[in-house]
Amino acid sequence: MSGEYASEYRRAQTDPRGFWGDAAAAVAWYRTPQVVLDDSNSPFVRWFPDGMVNACYNALDRHVEDGRAEQLALIHDSPVTGARQRFTYRELRDRVARMAGALRARGIGVGDRVVIYMPMVPEAVIAMLACARLGAVHSVVFGGFAANELAVRIDDVQAKLVIAASCGIEPGRVVPYKPLLDQAIELARHKPETCIILQREQLPATMIPGRDLDWRELEAAAAPVDCVPVAATHPLYVLYTSGTTGQPKGVVRDTGGCIVSLLWSMRKVYGVAPGDVFWAASDVGWVVGHSYIVYGPLFNGNTTILYEGKPVGTPDPGAYWRVIAEYGVKVFFTAPTAFRAIKKEDSGGAYLKKYDLSGFETLFLAGERCDPDTLAWAQDRLGVPVIDHWWQTELGWPAVANCRGIELLPVVPGSPTKPVPGFVFDVLDGAGKPRPPGEIGALVLKLPLPPGTFTTLWGNDERFINAYFKTFPGYYETGDAGYIDAAGYVFVMARTDDVINVAGHRLSTGAMEEVLAAHPDVAECAVIGVADAMKGQLPLGLIVLKDGAGRDPGAVCREAIQMVRERIGPVAAFKLCIKVQRLPKTRSGKVLRGTMRSIADGEPWKAPATIDDPAILDEIGAAFSTLGYPVTR
Repeated sequence: MSGEYASEYRRAQTDPRGFWGDAAAAVAWYRTPQVVLDDSNSPFVRWFPDGMVNACYNALDRHVEDGRAEQLALIHDSPVTGARQRFTYRELRDRVARMAGALRARGIGVGDRVVIYMPMVPEAVIAMLACARLGAVHSVVFGGFAANELAVRIDDVQAKLVIAASCGIEPGRVVPYKPLLDQAIELARHKPETCIILQREQLPATMIPGRDLDWRELEAAAAPVDCVPVAATHPLYVLYTSGTTGQPKGVVRDTGGCIVSLLWSMRKVYGVAPGDVFWAASDVGWVVGHSYIVYGPLFNGNTTILYEGKPVGTPDPGAYWRVIAEYGVKVFFTAPTAFRAIKKEDSGGAYLKKYDLSGFETLFLAGERCDPDTLAWAQDRLGVPVIDHWWQTELGWPAVANCRGIELLPVVPGSPTKPVPGFVFDVLDGAGKPRPPGEIGALVLKLPLPPGTFTTLWGNDERFINAYFKTFPGYYETGDAGYIDAAGYVFVMARTDDVINVAGHRLSTGAMEEVLAAHPDVAECAVIGVADAMKGQLPLGLIVLKDGAGRDPGAVCREAIQMVRERIGPVAAFKLCIKVQRLPKTRSGKVLRGTMRSIADGEPWKAPATIDDPAILDEIGAAFSTLGYPVTR
């Protein structure tokens, strides 16, 4: 380490109380904390335990009072409906204050849980901030989630009220939300007292008298209310992430730690100043939407963009470039899978050349492993720093990144760079012993975790310990495998389950994917380990060809196999490669490697609730059957 990054990292590691105490000085507190860290009951760490604060005040009111009242806070751009809306900090504060008043009139107060089931519309942001204003705990569920999955979340969080839209809009189709909500409440053991429905003109919903209330009518009649101070340790939200048992895990984020960490990260990781336009192309149903569409940018006084569209098809592969050019985006954050989709349809960058991106400074990628070929393509086409970074729903903000606001370090393709100050990594073997530099193992984080990371799982402290802290005492188990090189660069290679054992050799599927992605005709790829009687497991590669490639798929597969043999060696035993039309993904862009592995191995499986299009799995099963693999539903 050298320079400013090394100094910041070292201080956060050796003096976490001083480091985060200084960061907390940027927050507007009702009562400034005198205690920075209480780790006496690890892993249940409490940051700023004696502080009093409000997240909505820090996101809106403080900026209105500090002279940013007329600055744009939120821009809504919806190519699927043609709608565009802009809100200044004053306008957004006023709407949130009225909606908070409407919630209070329905009996919502500190600690009550509110489920939000909304598409990418301004009212989703307003609902989140209105809950925060009152000290209510919101739980956002991705709009369009299946009724059973929504029911499970309503039951687990014991929601007193649900806020939903009548429908969502996807390219070429309208998705009815209200029937799914009605079915979910019918399935749920716990019945919410009230549902507030935003009627969208594309598909108004049928209302149930006595339970369902119209958003616009309620907001128009409501009186605004002020922010309610809460303890820094008070839950800001619960966000559900999938669990291996089928029971989702309700990640709890506290209020004070969330404000401190996100505000610090906006300046130090993303390098944006108040007033800059920042865009995270995600969804409010995911952690990125919470951290970097809503809370982080607003805590920092930025203009944030809420985009209801896709990287391609709404209407073309230039959709992202239009938004960046039109609104003067300085820093953009999206998933590598979005760039792979753009590269597939416009590998030459013709659409990019149509827009003036002279004000665009940095691209950040996260959410799915960024292969070096996609990184190089983005760097070549955009001519700006492209920063791969890594984090998780549980962590809430980046744990590995090239911190633009501290010191830009040399980029090493395949690595999201070095640990962010506050996060201390080790690589361990199955017995909990450290692995040497360059050797793959389980990536773990030393305790205590920094502010803004999860404090528990909703209503289940025991599962919190068993799922994350039991395997390696003193560490948080990330569930990812990787290594740290001699220079301190972190390489996240695969989920721990995706490190395959081929005849006794532990091999990273991520390393093989890097090789496949480097083939000039391959747009996307995935490698999974499938059962083999002789070797234990064998790698199976799936490739999606670039549009217009015009190549024989068999020839491309043979070339890809040869590339893996040359770059990784015969030890990989890479002999299986098939061409598919598309890869199965979650709505956030993660490839469903585990589900595909179950299909290939003939194990029972079901389409995960988070899948973008369940029909893709049947296509994958048909492709696997051509290789002789059983398919069991």
